[in-house]
Amino acid sequence: LKESNTVQVKRPTSVATAAKSPEVKAPSRDVAKPVKKPTPKVSSNKNESWRWPVNGRVVRAFAATGQAHKGIDIGGKIGEPVHASRSGVVVYSGSGLVGYGNLLILKHSEQKLSAYGHNKRVLVKEGQKVKAGSVIAELGDSGTDSAKLHFEVRINGKPVDPLRLLPKQN
Repeated sequence: LKESNTVQVKRPTSVATAAKSPEVKAPSRDVAKPVKKPTPKVSSNKNESWRWPVNGRVVRAFAATGQAHKGIDIGGKIGEPVHASRSGVVVYSGSGLVGYGNLLILKHSEQKLSAYGHNKRVLVKEGQKVKAGSVIAELGDSGTDSAKLHFEVRINGKPVDPLRLLPKQN
């Protein structure tokens, strides 16, 4: 019989756990202790306003009850730039959460996160600091019926309606 040296990694099951999940690596054969890479400090200005991540109309609203829709969907064109809604640090980038496609999560403070789903392409890496308004991804349609950005905001781990935080559209 042949021995297997594979390592199983548990994928995150929600936006909140994806932001908290530590990076999992296979054990090293080296004797030296691994050096833990420090996570960049979030230096978001507490008074910084939220910004729209893309220009477009809301095609699906936030719903807290029933068949919960924990964010909003904003229509757009495939490949158009997605902007950071606030300054923060990229804490997750991947496609491990079913229903979000290529997902990007920014941590703005110990209490606030924003998530950007269905990206065609992510342009930033985990651990990278980004400024509000920076281009972080390209809008896509991963597994959806149309090109759109799924945008969520979490405060203390709980989803909140982003429309309560974003400026009114003209």
